[in-house]
Amino acid sequence: MLVYQDLLTGDELLSDSFPYKEIHNGALWEVEGKWVVKGAVDFDIGANPSAEGGEDEGVDDQAVKVVDIVDTFRLQEQPPFDKKQFVTYMKRYIKLLTAKLEGDQQEAFKKNIEAATKFLLTMLKDLQFFVGESMHDDGSLVFAYYKDGATDPTFLYFGHGLKEIKC
Repeated sequence: MLVYQDLLTGDELLSDSFPYKEIHNGALWEVEGKWVVKGAVDFDIGANPSAEGGEDEGVDDQAVKVVDIVDTFRLQEQPPFDKKQFVTYMKRYIKLLTAKLEGDQQEAFKKNIEAATKFLLTMLKDLQFFVGESMHDDGSLVFAYYKDGATDPTFLYFGHGLKEIKC
């Protein structure tokens, strides 16, 4: 199994259980999330409580709907950014990540991050913002949005900001 960690914080943000598609020349990874029910499950064991004098208690209502990626990697939702806040974040993120990258990866990041940033700016009002479990200020943001008519969210990751770890 492969796990993808935030290069800046070490937070686990993704795994190969969630296939991704590279967009903007690999600057962004697009991953489809799904709403899932987590919690209590009603198992039918074949007993008939009413025939046995008991009442049908059913399932304890502990089941909740969660987004699989958010739940699996314990992503923490952040307040939305306005344009000025987002640009400030991106300038800091680009500076921090560029220092961590080497050679061809650094060049590819520098070449493609501007177009990816402009793409994200056009969607800013539709994005949800998440950070890793540590909630570190300098960490990579993970973005979620709903494509036209979709009921499940699509997530966007900074591809160059992820480090592949074999488990």
